[in-house]
Amino acid sequence: MSVDEASLAGTHTLHRLATATAEAGAKLLLVGAPAQLAAVDAGGAFRLLATDRDDVAELTDVRRFHHDWEKAASLQLRGGNPAVLDTYARNGRLHNGDTDAMLDAAYTAWQADLAAGTTSLLIAPTREHVTALNQRAHTDRVDDGDVDPSTVVRLHDRTLAGVGDVILTRRNHRRLADGSGRWVCNGDRWTVSSIHADGTLTVRGNGGTVQLPAEYVADHVELGYAVTAHRAQGATVDTAHAIVTPTMTRETLYVAMTRGRGANTAYTATDDSDLEPHQDDGDATGRTVLAGVLARVGAEPSGHETLRDEQDRWGSIAQLAAEYETIAAAAQHDRWTQLVRTCGLTDGQADQVLASDAFGALSAALRTAQAHHLLPEKLLPRLVDDRALEDADDIAAVLHHRVATVSTRAANTPQRPPELIAGLIPNATGPMTPDMRTALDERQQLIERRARDLVETAMDQHEPWLRHLGSRPFAPRGRDRWVHTATTIAAYRDRYNIASTDPLGAPPTTDAQRTDAAYADTALNHLRLLPRVEHATSKGPLLGGDAPGLGRAF
Repeated sequence: MSVDEASLAGTHTLHRLATATAEAGAKLLLVGAPAQLAAVDAGGAFRLLATDRDDVAELTDVRRFHHDWEKAASLQLRGGNPAVLDTYARNGRLHNGDTDAMLDAAYTAWQADLAAGTTSLLIAPTREHVTALNQRAHTDRVDDGDVDPSTVVRLHDRTLAGVGDVILTRRNHRRLADGSGRWVCNGDRWTVSSIHADGTLTVRGNGGTVQLPAEYVADHVELGYAVTAHRAQGATVDTAHAIVTPTMTRETLYVAMTRGRGANTAYTATDDSDLEPHQDDGDATGRTVLAGVLARVGAEPSGHETLRDEQDRWGSIAQLAAEYETIAAAAQHDRWTQLVRTCGLTDGQADQVLASDAFGALSAALRTAQAHHLLPEKLLPRLVDDRALEDADDIAAVLHHRVATVSTRAANTPQRPPELIAGLIPNATGPMTPDMRTALDERQQLIERRARDLVETAMDQHEPWLRHLGSRPFAPRGRDRWVHTATTIAAYRDRYNIASTDPLGAPPTTDAQRTDAAYADTALNHLRLLPRVEHATSKGPLLGGDAPGLGRAF
């Protein structure tokens, strides 16, 4: 027994099918793409089977698309790589604007394709959008004389259909069969041939004609011009035009942008009212919305995957770095408080700094400065004396800016390598309680181990981003520097959830990420200094006994 589009089957449904086929001594074959849309009810079983078993057969060649670039791009889209958006943009496949403009642009392009004799899908994000586009298509076809409005019937979606309209059946009905004997299925398209007095429709499809009873028409039929991505999954046409909104998921976008052989085009709505909080940066573009959609996985994971993902999240460098910085802030609080009291500020100014929301940022900047071998107890008094502070609205914010500026200058002209954990996280030093020191040391060890494990995994799985680092030099010193660079890049990717084949992914979006990106970019640039005369001919041990510690960056 074969189940097509198996990603849409819920776990309980698959369990019942597996039980029935086992009892009958038959074989159950599941066919589908785990990266496509998942079941509406409890799901995740198909994706778990597809990703965790070693005996899964997988198609390796993409054959649907006419253009070679789109074959490769579709795989990047499936993986959620935002860098692929540049490829689609270069080929004229991305448009953006407000929702009404995008609905109109997609509809117009779809209508033009149909007029040119090509098969085309108009894919909308919501049922409301589908209904509105269907109604528009019906009206236009009436105006063009393609649909007879003299006799119409009301459908499930509250729209009207006349002779000549394209409709969609939404429920399987085994007792209704066309001329070829094929019964009416959910998702089938038909053209209305005649409307009977009782509301029964005679419709024609690829296999012949069938009569749809009035009750079935009222409950399970709608106009079939525009569809949702769920309805489009499994379809193959010449072109597809997809309206994209910020609330869509990666799976929805992947399905919508892979239906057409010749072209798949996205029309992205950038209205602020449609943006989710994490996407609303005040200057939304089509790219930022699409990147947000690619980062939003909507498929429900299995229980096993949920447990594994939670374990991975709590062991990620993003989580461990956040814990380290929180502990460091508490461990060094008394030190920075004492420094603020003795750096040359008046008592009133010191009180203002300690009460400011920017005191935390100032503390972090002082820790970064020390990591760059600038002694905070000498640096802060000098910066206090540098320029007057009487007119400052927030002295802590001003001092934070001054410290950060000096640290950036030191990073750009290093005399010694900075003290950074995994090449990114400033080490917290100085006097603190033993329990705080122990907690920080434990996180540091976990971060460094995680970074090494990520590089090991990347090499085992031949992850594409490693190719940008070049092969490891054969000489021990060059090999160790290569490994150190790789751990820094791996730590950066893990901290910011980067899935791109480019080592550093898309440009950073926050000040904190920009700082880390600069560290990672510096590490990458040092690869150019490595000798390339001799290279390892086999993988060999990743970390030799003489490898430098991960506490330093280049």
